[in-house]
Amino acid sequence: MKNTVVVGAQFGDEGKAKITDLLAENADFITRFQGGSNAGHTVVANGKKFAFHLVPSGILYENKTCMIGAGCVIKPDDLKNEIEGIISLGITREHFEKYLKISPLAHITMKYHTDTDGYSENILGKNKIGTTKKGIGPTYTDKYARMGIRAEDLFDKKNLEEKLDVILPKKNKELEFVYNLKPYTKEEILEECEEYRKILAPYIDFNWQENLLNYKNNKSILFEGAQGVMLDIDYGTYPYVTSSNPIAGGAGVGASMGPITIDRAIGVFKAYMTRVGEGAFVTELTDKTGEALREIGGEYGVTTGRPRRCGWFDAISAKYSVLVGGLSEAALTKLDVLDKFEEIKVAIGYKNKKTGEIITNYPTNPKTHYDYEPVYEVHKGWLQDISNCKKYDELPQNAKKYLARLEELLGIKITIISVGADREQTIFV
Repeated sequence: MKNTVVVGAQFGDEGKAKITDLLAENADFITRFQGGSNAGHTVVANGKKFAFHLVPSGILYENKTCMIGAGCVIKPDDLKNEIEGIISLGITREHFEKYLKISPLAHITMKYHTDTDGYSENILGKNKIGTTKKGIGPTYTDKYARMGIRAEDLFDKKNLEEKLDVILPKKNKELEFVYNLKPYTKEEILEECEEYRKILAPYIDFNWQENLLNYKNNKSILFEGAQGVMLDIDYGTYPYVTSSNPIAGGAGVGASMGPITIDRAIGVFKAYMTRVGEGAFVTELTDKTGEALREIGGEYGVTTGRPRRCGWFDAISAKYSVLVGGLSEAALTKLDVLDKFEEIKVAIGYKNKKTGEIITNYPTNPKTHYDYEPVYEVHKGWLQDISNCKKYDELPQNAKKYLARLEELLGIKITIISVGADREQTIFV
């Protein structure tokens, strides 16, 4: 298999984990390159439903090394709970300790990060971002402010104490005088770090440089992203975005391998569109059709349980995702959710509500999105169950027409089609 990046091409929750899981079967090394436990995705395998947040979904296979890369941020207690949940479904602890690796350069989410994240979100009121309040944003903030704790620091107490002597006075002033929150003593932080050290010890890879060189030269690599292009810190609907770069361009950086390692970039799109949290959503449906998409598609967040906002496929943002996301091909998930719809709509333009002007290029200022309404193209539904289709030729004619039109609008080929949650319910074109 060529070295492949899998990224979300919408607002996250597109079904990346299933696509990653399928491709992982033919990969030797799977690396998660950004984000933290704020991500949530589900893989259905052997009749069991596995919930993933930070662990690469390739961990379900034998003989596949899975790495949490330097571009990720780790909340160790969340990681521990995630691992325990997967172990309870039949994956052994020995399997995890053999195949799961953690880059020593990944940053650690501390308790004071979750403290400030929750407080910051609450005081924003109607202007809230819609964060999961897991401390991801504050962890990345400290990373770029050179005030972060990396995984390797947990294993060098002398260096850790020296770092805390610099970091903690600044952090405590922030906690007290900005957030009106309780400060931490050095002893409390050291105790927290010792707890985190024990959690990460079986997985930390201090030999990562030699190992990555081996994977880069001799192995097939799968890069796994979280969230989606429209939540990218630079290219998403800022400020209603995540704190990292989920685009294909972020993969080489976050996985410590550089861009020339990547051969192909697959963008995962839902056959419709969803979003969790705040921010503009031009094709959002707040009527019975939106409710039907939510209920049929089971559109509730894996991490938070929040109901996802649902709408028709937006080709304007999709074309933008292909461009800035660096996508070479597409995977389309949940096509079966549309089985019962007589009409299926696709937004091919945005119409200004005041002037009537129609635009077909994505407006990067999300505040202006509220000024637009979608210009829809209407497609006939196929009104039959496609969940058992194994080949492209078995799909109904109207489903094929829908797929062909999406390819035309995206400008790239759809090479994977998902018609159900299980691994087997997938068509490779």
